[in-house]
Amino acid sequence: MADHRLRSRKHKEKHRTERIGGLRAAVLGANDGIVSTASLIIGVAAADSGKPAVLIAGLAGLVAGAMSMAAGEYVSVHSQADTENADLEREKRELAADEEGEKMELAGIYVSRGLEPRLAREVADQLMAHDALAAHARDELGITEATAARPLQAAVFSAVSFAAGAGVPLCAAALAPQWAMTAIVVPISLILLFVLGGFAARAGGAGIWVGGARVLFWGAFAMVATWAIGYAVGATV
Repeated sequence: MADHRLRSRKHKEKHRTERIGGLRAAVLGANDGIVSTASLIIGVAAADSGKPAVLIAGLAGLVAGAMSMAAGEYVSVHSQADTENADLEREKRELAADEEGEKMELAGIYVSRGLEPRLAREVADQLMAHDALAAHARDELGITEATAARPLQAAVFSAVSFAAGAGVPLCAAALAPQWAMTAIVVPISLILLFVLGGFAARAGGAGIWVGGARVLFWGAFAMVATWAIGYAVGATV
């Protein structure tokens, strides 16, 4: 009776790996949106361009960046999905051709993880009787529902998060007077980068301050570099 209750009880525990794919795409997109758009605004402003030119450049960067992130993420994750599907198809063929050999292979995996050979064979027998392909996908190929590639989800997350991130420095530039544009865009962008890095680190189980500082450093570096280039170009033109 106790075993039956244990099997029938729904397991509600959540793990960070279940959301790591979407989280990675969202954090990457928002981070790129803030850094690239803020840097673009700062660089164009440093070249003594008028406010309309700065805003047009920022808006163009937002649209182009969001589309680029979506396309790049889709192609990248779709390549992973294609590889996973090809491996699963090959595993299906191998199971159909030599089920006993595949069962021995699975048992060998469990032995290498510490199970006694007899117990490993028993586990392999039961798992393959339940769902042979799922057992091999999980334990031989390392493919699970939580980690499986989702190209469309990754593309949407990337595009939306990039646009959301890019919208912050763009709105700040639109609301700021031209003479204070850089002084307003830079601190707002850096603060958001630190918060974003800290949030991503916390969601992944790492330290907030280290994650925030890491993103803050590279964001500040990109902004200083584009400001220097914009200033140099504006001084020579």
